[in-house]
Amino acid sequence: MAMLVFLLILPVLNLMSAWGELDVSIWQHFNDTLLWELITNTLLLVLGVSLGTLVLGVSLAWFVVMVEFPGRKWLSWLLLLPFAMPAYVLAFVFLGALDYGGTVQLWLQPLGIGFFDIREGVLGPALVLSLVFYPYVYLLARSAFANQSMTMIESARIFGCSPWGVFWRVSLPLARPAIAAGVSLALMETLADFGTVALFNYNTLTLAVYSAWEDFRSLAAAAQLATLLMLFALLIFSVEKLSRGRRRYIQSQQLQTPPFVPSRSRQWAVTVGIIFVLLIVLALPVLQLVLWGYQTLAQEWDQRYWQWLNNTLILSVLAVSLTVSLALLLNALEQRYQTSSHLKFILTLTRLGYALPGVVLAIGIMGVMAWFNDWLGVSWFIGGIFALMLAYVVRFLAVAHGPIHSRFQNIKPSVIEAARNMGAGPSRLLIEIYLPLLKTGLATAAILVFLDISKELPATYLLRPFGWDTLAIRIFELSAEGLYERAAVPSLMLLALGILGLWLLRRLGLYK
Repeated sequence: MAMLVFLLILPVLNLMSAWGELDVSIWQHFNDTLLWELITNTLLLVLGVSLGTLVLGVSLAWFVVMVEFPGRKWLSWLLLLPFAMPAYVLAFVFLGALDYGGTVQLWLQPLGIGFFDIREGVLGPALVLSLVFYPYVYLLARSAFANQSMTMIESARIFGCSPWGVFWRVSLPLARPAIAAGVSLALMETLADFGTVALFNYNTLTLAVYSAWEDFRSLAAAAQLATLLMLFALLIFSVEKLSRGRRRYIQSQQLQTPPFVPSRSRQWAVTVGIIFVLLIVLALPVLQLVLWGYQTLAQEWDQRYWQWLNNTLILSVLAVSLTVSLALLLNALEQRYQTSSHLKFILTLTRLGYALPGVVLAIGIMGVMAWFNDWLGVSWFIGGIFALMLAYVVRFLAVAHGPIHSRFQNIKPSVIEAARNMGAGPSRLLIEIYLPLLKTGLATAAILVFLDISKELPATYLLRPFGWDTLAIRIFELSAEGLYERAAVPSLMLLALGILGLWLLRRLGLYK
C-alpha cells in the first residue's frame, strides 16, 4: 500500500524537487515578457468560467427541478450531453463559424454589421469552457434542489415568497455546498484545459508550461511553472472545502412533481430558452461538424482513422481497467479497516490527483520517466505507455472512487457478517457478494472514466509514444492549423463515443 501511494504522489514530489535547479535566464525571460500576463489571463479565465457555469448550471437545474414546462423530462437529460463535447472541439467549431470569413461573419456582411474578433480577450475561451463545463454545476445543483423538502418550499410560499423568493431565500442557500463543489470541478477542468486556450491563442499558465518544455527544452522550468498552476488548483480545492465547512445534506424524499406551475406562455418560454442553450452548445456545432465532415469524408477517409480510433480505445480501456480495479481495491480496504484514521488519510492522498491539471501531471511524470530511462534503460514506447497509464490513474482515480464508494455504502454490514459466519473467505466475498452488489457502481465508474480519458488532451499530447496518436490528438493538430473541415470527422467519432457513454449511464438508471 505504501509503495502504491508513493507511486501515485511521485509526480508531485518530482515537481517540487525541480526548484532545486533554477534556470535564471528562462525565468528572467518569462518575467520580462509574459509572466504577469499569464497570471492575469489565468485569473480572468477562472473568473469568467466561474460566472458562466454558475449562471447556466444553477438556473437550468432550478428550472428542470422546480418548474413544470413542456418537454421537461427529456430536456433534463439532454442538458447532460455537453459532457460528451470536448472543449477543444467546440472551440474550433466556434472559431470556424465566428472567425473572419466564418459562416456567421458571412451572414452578417449583407446586414451591414461589422466584424468582431472572437479571438480577442477572454470572452471566447471563457464562453466555450462555460458551455462545456456547466454540467458539473448542473448535475450537483439539480440533485441538491431535487432533495429539498416540499414542506419547506410550501412554508415559504405560505409566508408570501414568490418563486424567485423561494429560490433566493430557501433553495439557493441549501444548495450552496453542492453548487460550490460543482463550480470547483469546472474550474479544475478549466485549469487543466490545454486545447481551447491554445486554439484561441489565449496565453495562460497551462500554455506556458507547454512552451517551457517545447520551446526551451527545459523540463525543470516547465516543472516550476507547473507548480504555480498546481497552486491555483489547490487554492480552488481549499476554498471549496472551506466554503462547505461542516455542512451536510439532510436528504428527504425526492420531489415527485415540480412545485411551481407557471402560465402556459411562461412554460413555453422556459422550454424555448433551454432549447436555445442546447442549440448553441450541441445541435448547431454538431450540424456544422456534419456539414464539414460530408465535404471532406470522401477525400480524407482512410485506414488512419481506424488506427486513431483503435489507439483511443486501447488507451482508454486499459486505463479504465487499471483505474476502476485500483478504486475497487482501495474502497475495499477502506471498508475493511473503517476505524483506521491513518488509512483514511492515505486513501485521501490517492484521490488528490483530480485537483491537478493534466499538464501538471504530465510534466511531473516526464521527470519520473526521465529517471527511469536514464537508470533502468526503459524504452520510450514502453515508458510512454506506462507514463500515460500513471497519468490517467492519478488524474481520474477520484472519478472512479465516487460511484464505487456510494455502492459500498449501500451494502448492509449484516450481509457481509452473515457471509463470513458461513465460512466465506476474502475471495468468495469478492466474487459472490461484493461484485454482484457493486456491478452498477463499477459500470458507472468505468463509463465516467472512459468519457474523461477518451477526450483527455494535455497529458496524452505530452506523454504519448511517437506515432501513437489518438482521436483527440488528431483533432487538436488539425484544428491548430486552421483545418477545421478535416478535423470534423474525428470530432464526430469522438463525440459519438461520448454520447454512447452517456446513453449507457442513462440505461443504468443513474441519470434520469
